Amino acid sequence: MPSIDAWLREAKADPAFRRCGMYLVHNGTVRETPKAEVRGVETDGVQPGDKVAGMVFSYDEGKVAAAVEEARGLPGIEYVRVWLNSGNLSVGDDIMLVLIGGDIRPRVIDGLQHLVSTIKNTCVVEQGLSA
Repeated sequence: MPSIDAWLREAKADPAFRRCGMYLVHNGTVRETPKAEVRGVETDGVQPGDKVAGMVFSYDEGKVAAAVEEARGLPGIEYVRVWLNSGNLSVGDDIMLVLIGGDIRPRVIDGLQHLVSTIKNTCVVEQGLSA
C-alpha cells in the first residue's frame, strides 16, 4: 500500500496546493462483519451472522479512471489520488486508499463521499469469503 505521508507530501508539492484548504483520506479495509449484516443489503457472499474470512477483490481500471476524472471536476475539488488493491484479501487488509483535496470542508467531504461511493458501486467487484 502507498504511504499516506508520501501522498500528502506529493499533494502539497502540486501547484493545486495553493487552492486546497483541506485534504481527506479514506482507507478502506476488509472487515470481519459481512456487508449483508452491517448494511442490511442482500449479497451473494457472506450472510448475516457469519464471519468474513476475506474477499476476492477486483476493479475496472477504465471505470476507476473515469470516476477520478469526474471527481476532479466537482466544485472546489483540486486534487485526487486513488490506489486499489486486488486479488485474495484477508480481514484487516487494505482495499483502497483515496486522497482528495479541495477548497473548503463541505466540498471536500462531499467529494470524498461521491468518489468512494462511485468506486464501490460501479468500479469494483467484491466477493466475500466465509470463515
